[in-house]
Amino acid sequence: MSYMTEERRMIQEAAREFAMREVLPIANKLDPVQGDIPRELIGKLAEMGYFGITIPEEYGGLGLGCFEYCLITEELARAWMSVASLIARGNSLIGRKGMSEEQKKRYMTRMARGEFLGAFALSEPNTGSDVASLSCRAKRDGDSWVITGNKYWCTFADGADYIMVMARTDPNIDPKRRHLGISAFMVEKPRGELPKNVQGSPIPKIGYFGWKTWELAFDNCRVPADALIGEEGKAFYMVTSGLEKARAHTAARSIGLARGGLEDALVYAQERQQFSKPIAQFQAIRFKLAQMATEIEAARQLMYYVCDQIDQDKRCDKEASMVKLFASEMSERVTSEALQIHGGAGYTKLYAVERYWRDARLTKIFEGTSEIQMKIISDNLLGGKYQ
Repeated sequence: MSYMTEERRMIQEAAREFAMREVLPIANKLDPVQGDIPRELIGKLAEMGYFGITIPEEYGGLGLGCFEYCLITEELARAWMSVASLIARGNSLIGRKGMSEEQKKRYMTRMARGEFLGAFALSEPNTGSDVASLSCRAKRDGDSWVITGNKYWCTFADGADYIMVMARTDPNIDPKRRHLGISAFMVEKPRGELPKNVQGSPIPKIGYFGWKTWELAFDNCRVPADALIGEEGKAFYMVTSGLEKARAHTAARSIGLARGGLEDALVYAQERQQFSKPIAQFQAIRFKLAQMATEIEAARQLMYYVCDQIDQDKRCDKEASMVKLFASEMSERVTSEALQIHGGAGYTKLYAVERYWRDARLTKIFEGTSEIQMKIISDNLLGGKYQ
């Protein structure tokens, strides 16, 4: 089955040209010095409509599907994964389904234009894969909610226009139903600042540069009653309902990184000479390149299938976990091989391959670790037995 239509090829080619012309030079300049994604580039992403790929046309978006979203994501990630991740700040709003029509009109039209971009505060110092164990609290106080607690791994907390905060609104936790009682709050704030009564510090990462990832402390952070998104106490379901699309997006990012490694290795192998000939003539190098290209294409075809299932509203939680697992593990292998082909040069910041390698390592962790994906897949295969 061929998933690519002429329209999709045009979308892909436009994204590829944009990524190589606008994103890659900036990535090569700023990533080595841990500089932030320029606002000018964010503006260009907005002009391309990339913050509203999956937002319906009635709200100012492009009204396209997960397939087109991942096509564009792969191209952007080939240049800089952080930029490919940034577009999710418009397309992947947690709680979109739970919004009222008034909230959709208020927020989504601005998101599609890149004027209202978000950060997501779910994880905590002691809460990662076990989402149901979060302890940050939100208490109702008249016509407001007051949020108190700590959050971790909140990327873009400073640059965003709002932070979507997951907090526990029901303190009476049933050990067997810990996922209940969690609510979502849209905490609006000025760009370049943290919300009032929120302190934070950037986490020193080894990659994923271009924006900062924060540890946050909410100390009686007050938000209006209508900051609650969706139904009170049901945010766990909002988070999990978007996981298939999020995992396809991560697969696309992984594939883009791997492709960057492969393409750079192909160029380097033909330029680098040893023993009086290009290293591309040595079977050891040629076979590495063949294996790398094969694994990338295998991941891409599985991703296309998952995206197609999502766009047809068909359940594919097992397959979404499979593509996230396979693509992220593949990405680390392929970018590591690309660095190996570069030899000592690959272990310097003079070549982009080290960036692809560092960022690929993260794809095995975020949006559900490889271990979580294997649990989901095996549970599905065994029908929930032996848990």
